[in-house]
Amino acid sequence: MEVTSHLKWNPVLADPTGRRQAKPRTLGKTMVIDKGLGLNAFEDLLSTSEDHLDMIKIGFGTSPLYPQRLLKAKIDMAKASGICIYPGGTFLEVAIAQDAVSSFFDMVLALGFNGLEVSDGTIEVKRKLRNELILRGVNEGLQVITEYGKKGWGSSIELDELIETVTIDAEFGADLITIEARESGMGVGIFDTQGNCKDEELHKVLSAIPGQHLLLWEAPLKNQQVHLMQMLGPDIHLGNISTHDIISLEALRRGLRSDTLSFGTRKE
Repeated sequence: MEVTSHLKWNPVLADPTGRRQAKPRTLGKTMVIDKGLGLNAFEDLLSTSEDHLDMIKIGFGTSPLYPQRLLKAKIDMAKASGICIYPGGTFLEVAIAQDAVSSFFDMVLALGFNGLEVSDGTIEVKRKLRNELILRGVNEGLQVITEYGKKGWGSSIELDELIETVTIDAEFGADLITIEARESGMGVGIFDTQGNCKDEELHKVLSAIPGQHLLLWEAPLKNQQVHLMQMLGPDIHLGNISTHDIISLEALRRGLRSDTLSFGTRKE
């Protein structure tokens, strides 16, 4: 049977929740971390998942390790698919440590990145410099995502510090503030050493910040994604998602998996 372009799934089957936004989304954004995809794999990723993918982070400080033509091709393909693509915040931390921030920005703009991550997960970045970096990104036309939290094992959330970070970052133009969980999702931020969510800390965070829409939760593990959505709803922003898990995460958001099937039957 030939599939024709006018065929469409019944909306109650495609999205039982009836609430999923089309791109460009303001709710329920998904960020994927690219830890070394080749160009063919990257193209496959977009061909299968571009409708469900909002942001791609070129992980850590890997950006200068690619052949430049390949990295540029990735950036161009992502932007053509309506995706924000940016280097990992660790790379900007390297630039700060090496006193090469201007050179970093020059290359980010020359290559065509349309996003910027500002973090202090490994080094200390003073508030004044953080403000300057956010503002510089905004003035260069980049979508700025910041990050709160240290990458060290056992690091936790300091509530007063988080409130200040979210409030000031947003005032200076950051679109989202990421809650650090690394690519492992264990022993960092709101997750314990087994990767389980520390609900008491989560509730403290939510009671203190200006708005949930400002937060991007790094949640690389399926049980974390399910738990956060069951607590906060399917419209939360989620990050550090594996490139293999985008479709399965979208199914969770829409109530198309047993874990979240109830999302499609709830009356708001």
